[in-house]
Amino acid sequence: MLAGVHAVKHAVRFGASLESVVSADPEAALALLASVAPDVRIEVDRVPAAEVERLAGGRADLVGLARRPDLVPGGTGPTILLDNPRHLGNLGAVIRVAAGFGARAVLSTGTVDPWHPAVVRAAAGLHFAVPVRRVDALPARLVGFDPAGDDLRTVAVPDDAVLAFGSERHGLSEAVRARADRLVAIPIRDRVSSYNLATSVAVALYAWTARDGGR
Repeated sequence: MLAGVHAVKHAVRFGASLESVVSADPEAALALLASVAPDVRIEVDRVPAAEVERLAGGRADLVGLARRPDLVPGGTGPTILLDNPRHLGNLGAVIRVAAGFGARAVLSTGTVDPWHPAVVRAAAGLHFAVPVRRVDALPARLVGFDPAGDDLRTVAVPDDAVLAFGSERHGLSEAVRARADRLVAIPIRDRVSSYNLATSVAVALYAWTARDGGR
């Protein structure tokens, strides 16, 4: 379920197979799409506004239905592992950041579906730009982000690393902490308790891009 112009735009740009796109006002939706993404060409069917809202789970200018891809090429950067994330919007924001930096994949543990419509909406359709899946087994070469770790500014983040981030409330689980080859901390000012999950991922991936003078 792709709710909104930006979700549809990104999905099409990265090869989504759209089964249908609907709007209560196709002319206005297409005009908006042309203003933000003149490279994207789609057909939009008219349906009642109540149906658009039902499909989107809220207000939306248009809604697209697409098949989940069997394969999405990964980027060249580290893999992001989210350890039992709970907030759908934060999970979507991480996917958006990971796609922007060219991460290899976004993996998550726990019960939250990373393809939940609210996550797809928060990610602005960028599930089609980076592999996204839920996993049960923890991968190797884990670098865990934790306040007790080494200062990120002293760490060279390797391309093939799996960067693990804990849940918004509890941080890294003991299982992930025990599996990590190294713990790394993002610098933070005294008396500031934490960063948003997507912000932490963005800082870590920026540190990767800044390695060796940038990419």
